[in-house]
Amino acid sequence: VTGVFGKKSVKDLKILSPYVDEINAAFQPLASLSDQELLNRFQSLREKLEDTTKNSQKMFESEGLKEGDLEDATEKVEQEFLDSIMVEVFAIVKDACRRIYGTEFTVMRQKMKWEMIPFDVQLIGGVVLHRGKIAEMKTGEGKTLVSTMPIVLNAITGRGVHVITVNDYLAERDSQWMGLLYEYLGLSVGCIL
Repeated sequence: VTGVFGKKSVKDLKILSPYVDEINAAFQPLASLSDQELLNRFQSLREKLEDTTKNSQKMFESEGLKEGDLEDATEKVEQEFLDSIMVEVFAIVKDACRRIYGTEFTVMRQKMKWEMIPFDVQLIGGVVLHRGKIAEMKTGEGKTLVSTMPIVLNAITGRGVHVITVNDYLAERDSQWMGLLYEYLGLSVGCIL
């Protein structure tokens, strides 16, 4: 059957590859921006989303939508907006990783150095997660870094993003470890044990 129809993973990669190319193309010119210009660009996306949400809510209210339907319609508009800026936000996250590369910080009382910039396979994983699907990755392939891109993208709604992990140690470690990136972008991080 796979001889005729092909493997699903190959088909999925064909669909996802253009996103990787777009993210990398958007990433290249970001290097010429100052840190503040990059943060301003990210903040402007947050503000555009906020404006889009407010305007949509006003329109839906004027159409007479009730509480539950209003919330659903607003979330749909937000999701469409997030989809439209996904490439740019993922590129900003990738560039933020490049900018903090070499930064020393403490995680779980141990000195560490940030030495991660997303590879293409991690960009693919981020797109898959943002689309609400499961991305299976082996140990050491950078699952923790993969999650940062959809987390940052979805955090700009102001609704909060919750990441669930298998144990308290990993929850605390990853909140501190990836917290360096989130805080660089002006997002706050918490950890519930």
